[in-house]
Amino acid sequence: MRETPSPTVTRTLRFKVRRESYPWLEAAATEVNQVWNWANSVSAKAARPFAGPPRWLTGFDLDKLSTGATKYFEHIGADTIQRVNAEFATRRRQFRKTKLRWRVSRGRRKSLGWVPFKAASLRRKGRALRFCGKTLRVFESQRFLGIKQWRDGSFSQDAVGDWWLNLPVVVEIEVTVAPKATVGIDLGLHRTATTSDGEVLEAGRAYRDLEPKIATAQRRGHRRQAKRLHRKASRCRANALHQFSRKIVNTYQTIVVGDVSSVKLVRTKMAKAVLDSGWGLLRAQLQYKGEHAGRSVRVVSERNTSRTCSACGALTGPAGVNGLRVRVWVCGECRCAHDRDVNAAKNIQAAGGCPRPCTGTSHRHGTRGQAGHLVRARLRIARVGAAA
Repeated sequence: MRETPSPTVTRTLRFKVRRESYPWLEAAATEVNQVWNWANSVSAKAARPFAGPPRWLTGFDLDKLSTGATKYFEHIGADTIQRVNAEFATRRRQFRKTKLRWRVSRGRRKSLGWVPFKAASLRRKGRALRFCGKTLRVFESQRFLGIKQWRDGSFSQDAVGDWWLNLPVVVEIEVTVAPKATVGIDLGLHRTATTSDGEVLEAGRAYRDLEPKIATAQRRGHRRQAKRLHRKASRCRANALHQFSRKIVNTYQTIVVGDVSSVKLVRTKMAKAVLDSGWGLLRAQLQYKGEHAGRSVRVVSERNTSRTCSACGALTGPAGVNGLRVRVWVCGECRCAHDRDVNAAKNIQAAGGCPRPCTGTSHRHGTRGQAGHLVRARLRIARVGAAA
């Protein structure tokens, strides 16, 4: 009998490049920017020609037009040029624009460095790497020992100026059954995340705690120090979200999370708190970690989840901006007391196709359940019929 192959996923490993290779990578990034800007210009002219029908150039069309361009570059080869053309065509199709932003190589608006490569262009040479005739060394090179094959990746630069190797590798996953079935997760500002079982991830203060130091560095003109403090805040935030998401993925089989939008809320006075929460990063972590572990992760609408009673479904909760300060409320229909975030998480869990847990306390009817809700619904129907 044939053995069933183990499921595989693509995981991107990050390696920090040693500083001795920074000048070469910056020169290669400048040439990559030139290729990108050339593709941007040629594609825009083809999409809006002076005469003849417009044409939407693909990555393959750009490859044919850039044949022989390697003689003008000293650091990148044909494989990197083809990767830049393919990435440009993909992004232009994604954003549905005839022209994208130019990549700037100098000045205060300089674009962060980026050098893509094909898998065959990057080779291992002992504990170092060989790329376009240049030997590059990275930290934690012992992690390469377990890697047999990798896919197309890139070298990228962060805001501080450090370079990183992004190496996608294919790994096998071992699918296991989680100890618990389902959970709903409500995202907010008072608490970053609250589960339907009552577990809480408190609101992070990664940026707020470092804000005085960042302001002092900016007033003194220490731009590099300010960037390092920003990176520290980002790492602290990501670490807290990693720990919470890993715990959720290890515990639950089906994970339902709300679709609260950071893009809309950053335009309000709550922008700093919204950006410090990292909702989008938490959703991304749950999705890719859930995929690696064989979990089901769903994103559902959060509309009226805080106002709706998770016991009877009545819209009796606090509403409006002033209602955000109300953390505990009592349903006017069934008299059930609710914690605002836990109640919303239970409604999110139900919106994902998962049954609501029948737990809680009612001041009028005792233990909460579906029986009381069905009786009240039948009484309403009987009243309507009698009135008709």
